[in-house]
Formats: sequence, structure tokens, C-alpha cells
Amino acid sequence: MPEPEYAYEKALRPEDITRLFVERSNAGDAAGVAALYEEDAVLAYPPGGRTVSREAIRTLWEKVLANRPRFEQEQPLPTLISGDIALTSTPPKDGTGARAQVVRRQPDGSWLRLLDQPEFVPPPR
Repeated sequence: MPEPEYAYEKALRPEDITRLFVERSNAGDAAGVAALYEEDAVLAYPPGGRTVSREAIRTLWEKVLANRPRFEQEQPLPTLISGDIALTSTPPKDGTGARAQVVRRQPDGSWLRLLDQPEFVPPPR
């Protein structure tokens, strides 16, 4: 049974989510990755598809992390915040596309992902 999410470090700033995502992914912790998302979050993954809900995201990450991929921290771009909503983004280290997430402040002051677009691929020319 996965650990209750309260056992996980919370993202106290929107930018913390990216760091926690990399740490938990590299540890093979699919439940920990899913705990970074709101219950009804939408993840634009696999490419061309959508994964909806924290539970579905956990199931997806169990499959992805079974292959033991290695993630690296990426330097975030400046975060845009308006009230309890923020837009975070990072340019991938390979220089292709971009990553963007909409995150929302929770009642306890922490932040969770609401929308996650992990890969923007430029359209073909």
C-alpha cells in the first residue's frame, strides 16, 4: 500500500514541484510523483494523449518508472503567479520544446499540479 501523501515533503513554492518530481521519479516512487498532483489533475502524457486523475497518473508512472529512467534537474524559467494559480515551466536540457505546468495553492499553503504539459514539440515546418 502506498504511503499516505501527508508523509511526503510538500511544495512550499510552485518551483519546488519540479525538484520533488525529479527526486521521487529517480527514487522509483510513483505514489510520491502522483502526490504532486491534485485529485482531478490532467497530464498531457503519453504524447498525444491525456491522463486524468491522481490515481491514473500514479498507475501511468508505475509503468514509466518500471524502466528506471533517470531524470535530471532543469533550471526553471521565471514563475508567473496570479493569486492561487501559477504557471511554471522549464526548457529541456536537450534544447527541444518546453515543459509547462499550471499549479494551484492548496488550503495549507502548499502547491500541487493541476495541468501538466511535459512536452511541447514544435510543429513540423
